[in-house]
Amino acid sequence: MPQYRRLLEGGQTWFFTVNLQQRRSTLLIERVNNLHDVVGRVRRKYPFMINAWVVLPDHMHCVWTLPDLDDDFSLRWRLIKTGFAKQLPRQESIRESRLRRGERGIWQRRFWEHQIRNEQDYSNHVEYCYINPVKHGYVSAVKEWPYSSFHRDVRKGLFAEDWAGPVRDVALEWE
Repeated sequence: MPQYRRLLEGGQTWFFTVNLQQRRSTLLIERVNNLHDVVGRVRRKYPFMINAWVVLPDHMHCVWTLPDLDDDFSLRWRLIKTGFAKQLPRQESIRESRLRRGERGIWQRRFWEHQIRNEQDYSNHVEYCYINPVKHGYVSAVKEWPYSSFHRDVRKGLFAEDWAGPVRDVALEWE
């Protein structure tokens, strides 16, 4: 079994990518209200700041800041994943290894995290969240994707509504 090493200290800001088990699923946007409710419940019990969040059909990216002296993002993700899965009917196919562990077949077991190092790193990861629906071809402009905290940040004056422009303006970044 691999040994994952994480530098943990409270009050830090983190970027996450969390994937569904079925990568071609649309479950997250079909049940985005369930996800929103679960995240709200978890935040009330174990607070964290949502700096950025985008929900795509089969995965999501987000940037969180944890409270001082608190580094337990894994607990929060476990509660979010479990709470979301409990709201769904048991229709997914489940491998024997997951059945033995009492798991559902909704989420990939792990998630990817990156500790934000500085302001540029922070900006890069927030922007990555917001541009992701354009990158995947779901919309041609960031403002068109409804499942994103981008709209909150536009209301706060942190981003212009037409930030990043249409896809033809950012296409060279991925070539």
